[in-house]
Amino acid sequence: MNFTQQLTHIKNQHLYRQVKIADGSCVDFCSNDYLGLKNHPKVIKAFKQGVDKFGVGSGASHLINGHTTAHQELEEALSDYIGVEKTLLFSTGYMANIGVFSALKSELDWVLQDKLNHASLIDANHLIGLPLKRYLHTDIASLEKKIDRQTGQGLIVTDTVFSMDGDQADIIALEKVAKKSDALLMQDDAHGFGIFDTNIPKNSIYMATLGKAAGVMGAFVGGNIDFIDFLVQKSRPYIYTTAIAPALCVATLQSLELIKSGEQRAKLLENIDFFQKFSHSLSLPILPSDSAIQPLIIGDNKQALLLSQTLLEKGFQVSAIRTPTVAKNAERLRITLNANHTQKQIEQLLSEVKYAL
Repeated sequence: MNFTQQLTHIKNQHLYRQVKIADGSCVDFCSNDYLGLKNHPKVIKAFKQGVDKFGVGSGASHLINGHTTAHQELEEALSDYIGVEKTLLFSTGYMANIGVFSALKSELDWVLQDKLNHASLIDANHLIGLPLKRYLHTDIASLEKKIDRQTGQGLIVTDTVFSMDGDQADIIALEKVAKKSDALLMQDDAHGFGIFDTNIPKNSIYMATLGKAAGVMGAFVGGNIDFIDFLVQKSRPYIYTTAIAPALCVATLQSLELIKSGEQRAKLLENIDFFQKFSHSLSLPILPSDSAIQPLIIGDNKQALLLSQTLLEKGFQVSAIRTPTVAKNAERLRITLNANHTQKQIEQLLSEVKYAL
């Protein structure tokens, strides 16, 4: 293979990806640390205490001897918080989604996914060897039409808050469709956990990450006891991966207490409301979103990169999202808000965006 030629082609399409070193010199409007907890003094203190007690790593997979009292306490606390019988920890959300699909590989006859689901759900679908079938984004009628053509045991899969558009799935409507078709329902709540109240239908599958609003690292799957125990038996990423560091579990327990207090959540929601109103006053083409994700559609890879670079030079870090992450002509800036942004920072960012456009 000629990798040089391939890379040249990628660069010519303005699709070349580069690792960016975060040095804290710019105002961050691209992180998923929605509640501003990754640098919270109480979370940092808890992490240090966890290291002092358990060491730096877990040393093994959960089923060998990597599952400590800290892991157990966190799973129980998460179960209580979201209102399910049991949860299971994974190293990342990507791994959790692949873990669920790998366990269900021999149980499913069809899978239907929302058109805008996260890449990890799409990859997991490919992994189990079933055709990737999608219904139109948040379109219940499209889902029902496709279900009418299926036979056997099925799985309906959706993001809860969509990572690129910031809008939300109608879980109540999806639950009704799942019941009617006797299908399993799975939701990926990576971008909603800790911010919005959970809605987890009985006997459904719930996945959320801990590296976003919780400010730490890891993920978990929640459901009834039998399903979680089934994952322990069948989920290859769970069985064959080293458990996350117990110190992270200690930190996450503290993070969860801060989430429960609601203080950071209230600040974030206030910032979202202010952002929407101020961007509307400037007539900026921001997609409607009540989440921390606020997309500004540019419609061109090169122009999205140029605008991102212009903002960086003004002291604001905002990611340009290009194809194939989003559809062609839907290239954008993905502005993400957090609880610690000031209204002045939001005003300055949007004013710079308006001027640059």
